[in-house]
Amino acid sequence: MSAETDEKYKTIFLVEDNKADIRLIQEALKNSSVPHQVVTVRDGMDAMAYLRQEGEYAEAPRPDLILLDLNLPKKDGREVLAEIKADPNLKRIPVVVLTTSHNEDDIFHSYDLHVNCYITKSRNLSQLFKIVKGIEEFWLETATLPSE
Repeated sequence: MSAETDEKYKTIFLVEDNKADIRLIQEALKNSSVPHQVVTVRDGMDAMAYLRQEGEYAEAPRPDLILLDLNLPKKDGREVLAEIKADPNLKRIPVVVLTTSHNEDDIFHSYDLHVNCYITKSRNLSQLFKIVKGIEEFWLETATLPSE
Protein backbone atom coordinates (compact mmCIF):
# COMPACT_ATOMS: atom_id res chain seq x y z
CA MET A 1 0.00 0.00 0.00
CA SER A 2 1.10 3.51 -0.63
CA ALA A 3 1.47 6.01 2.22
CA GLU A 4 -1.68 7.77 1.03
CA THR A 5 -3.66 4.50 1.14
CA ASP A 6 -2.24 3.67 4.58
CA GLU A 7 -3.51 6.98 5.93
CA LYS A 8 -7.04 6.22 4.72
CA TYR A 9 -7.08 2.56 5.83
CA LYS A 10 -9.22 2.22 8.98
CA THR A 11 -9.20 -0.35 11.77
CA ILE A 12 -12.57 -1.09 13.34
CA PHE A 13 -12.26 -2.86 16.68
CA LEU A 14 -15.37 -4.94 17.36
CA VAL A 15 -15.78 -6.12 20.95
CA GLU A 16 -18.68 -8.57 20.79
CA ASP A 17 -19.24 -12.01 22.30
CA ASN A 18 -22.16 -13.12 20.11
CA LYS A 19 -20.85 -15.02 17.06
CA ALA A 20 -23.98 -14.31 15.02
CA ASP A 21 -23.75 -10.57 15.71
CA ILE A 22 -20.06 -10.59 14.77
CA ARG A 23 -20.86 -12.27 11.47
CA LEU A 24 -23.74 -9.87 10.73
CA ILE A 25 -21.71 -6.75 11.54
CA GLN A 26 -18.80 -7.97 9.41
CA GLU A 27 -21.23 -8.71 6.57
CA ALA A 28 -22.79 -5.25 6.88
CA LEU A 29 -19.33 -3.67 6.59
CA LYS A 30 -18.20 -5.91 3.72
CA ASN A 31 -19.16 -3.53 0.90
CA SER A 32 -17.86 -0.42 2.58
CA SER A 33 -16.47 2.32 0.39
CA VAL A 34 -13.81 2.96 3.07
CA PRO A 35 -10.80 0.61 3.07
CA HIS A 36 -10.84 -1.05 6.47
CA GLN A 37 -10.22 -4.14 8.54
CA VAL A 38 -12.43 -5.43 11.32
CA VAL A 39 -10.57 -6.84 14.31
CA THR A 40 -12.73 -8.77 16.76
CA VAL A 41 -12.33 -9.96 20.33
CA ARG A 42 -15.06 -11.70 22.31
CA ASP A 43 -14.51 -10.58 25.91
CA GLY A 44 -13.54 -7.52 27.92
CA MET A 45 -10.21 -8.88 29.11
CA ASP A 46 -9.03 -9.47 25.54
CA ALA A 47 -10.36 -6.03 24.56
CA MET A 48 -8.14 -4.29 27.09
CA ALA A 49 -5.13 -6.51 26.28
CA TYR A 50 -5.57 -5.63 22.60
CA LEU A 51 -5.92 -1.90 23.24
CA ARG A 52 -2.88 -1.88 25.53
CA GLN A 53 -0.94 -4.06 23.07
CA GLU A 54 -0.21 -6.72 25.68
CA GLY A 55 0.79 -10.36 25.15
CA GLU A 56 -0.42 -11.80 21.87
CA TYR A 57 -1.62 -8.31 20.87
CA ALA A 58 1.80 -6.64 21.15
CA GLU A 59 1.78 -5.74 17.45
CA ALA A 60 -1.93 -4.89 17.25
CA PRO A 61 -2.85 -1.82 15.20
CA ARG A 62 -4.46 1.04 17.08
CA PRO A 63 -8.16 1.11 16.20
CA ASP A 64 -9.76 4.12 14.56
CA LEU A 65 -13.16 3.17 15.96
CA ILE A 66 -14.34 0.82 18.72
CA LEU A 67 -17.73 -0.91 18.52
CA LEU A 68 -18.39 -2.13 22.07
CA ASP A 69 -21.07 -4.45 23.38
CA LEU A 70 -21.94 -3.91 27.06
CA ASN A 71 -22.74 -7.49 28.03
CA LEU A 72 -19.39 -9.26 27.77
CA PRO A 73 -17.78 -12.18 29.59
CA LYS A 74 -14.71 -11.84 31.83
CA LYS A 75 -14.88 -8.03 31.93
CA ASP A 76 -18.12 -6.19 31.37
CA GLY A 77 -18.35 -3.64 28.55
CA ARG A 78 -19.14 -0.93 31.10
CA GLU A 79 -15.80 -1.64 32.80
CA VAL A 80 -14.03 -1.66 29.43
CA LEU A 81 -15.54 1.72 28.53
CA ALA A 82 -14.50 3.18 31.89
CA GLU A 83 -10.92 1.93 31.42
CA ILE A 84 -10.69 3.23 27.86
CA LYS A 85 -11.92 6.69 28.77
CA ALA A 86 -9.67 6.85 31.88
CA ASP A 87 -6.54 5.94 29.90
CA PRO A 88 -4.76 8.99 28.40
CA ASN A 89 -3.45 6.81 25.54
CA LEU A 90 -6.88 5.45 24.61
CA LYS A 91 -9.49 8.02 25.58
CA ARG A 92 -9.54 9.79 22.20
CA ILE A 93 -10.47 6.66 20.26
CA PRO A 94 -14.17 6.99 19.45
CA VAL A 95 -16.28 4.35 21.18
CA VAL A 96 -19.73 3.43 19.93
CA VAL A 97 -21.68 1.24 22.32
CA LEU A 98 -23.62 -1.20 20.14
CA THR A 99 -25.76 -3.31 22.44
CA THR A 100 -29.16 -4.89 22.91
CA SER A 101 -29.69 -3.00 26.19
CA HIS A 102 -32.49 -0.42 26.25
CA ASN A 103 -31.85 0.15 29.96
CA GLU A 104 -31.83 3.88 30.77
CA ASP A 105 -29.21 3.35 33.49
CA ASP A 106 -26.89 1.79 30.87
CA ILE A 107 -27.48 4.72 28.52
CA PHE A 108 -26.89 7.38 31.21
CA HIS A 109 -23.88 5.53 32.66
CA SER A 110 -22.31 5.13 29.20
CA TYR A 111 -22.61 8.84 28.48
CA ASP A 112 -21.33 9.64 32.00
CA LEU A 113 -18.26 7.62 31.00
CA HIS A 114 -17.94 9.74 27.82
CA VAL A 115 -19.07 7.21 25.24
CA ASN A 116 -19.19 8.87 21.82
CA CYS A 117 -22.45 7.23 20.82
CA TYR A 118 -24.94 4.69 22.23
CA ILE A 119 -26.90 2.57 19.77
CA THR A 120 -29.34 -0.20 20.56
CA LYS A 121 -28.97 -3.17 18.21
CA SER A 122 -31.99 -4.27 16.27
CA ARG A 123 -32.88 -7.94 15.96
CA ASN A 124 -34.31 -7.09 12.53
CA LEU A 125 -31.62 -7.96 9.99
CA SER A 126 -32.28 -5.12 7.55
CA GLN A 127 -32.48 -2.61 10.43
CA LEU A 128 -29.17 -3.89 11.88
CA PHE A 129 -27.52 -3.49 8.46
CA LYS A 130 -28.91 0.04 8.25
CA ILE A 131 -27.52 0.84 11.72
CA VAL A 132 -24.05 -0.50 10.88
CA LYS A 133 -24.07 1.35 7.54
CA GLY A 134 -24.96 4.57 9.40
CA ILE A 135 -22.08 4.03 11.83
CA GLU A 136 -19.73 3.45 8.93
CA GLU A 137 -20.90 6.48 6.99
CA PHE A 138 -20.66 8.84 9.94
CA TRP A 139 -17.56 7.58 11.77
CA LEU A 140 -15.44 6.50 8.78
CA GLU A 141 -16.55 8.84 6.01
CA THR A 142 -17.82 12.04 7.66
CA ALA A 143 -16.14 12.48 11.05
CA THR A 144 -12.53 13.55 11.38
CA LEU A 145 -10.92 10.98 13.63
CA PRO A 146 -7.91 11.63 15.85
CA SER A 147 -4.65 10.08 14.78
CA GLU A 148 -2.26 8.59 17.32
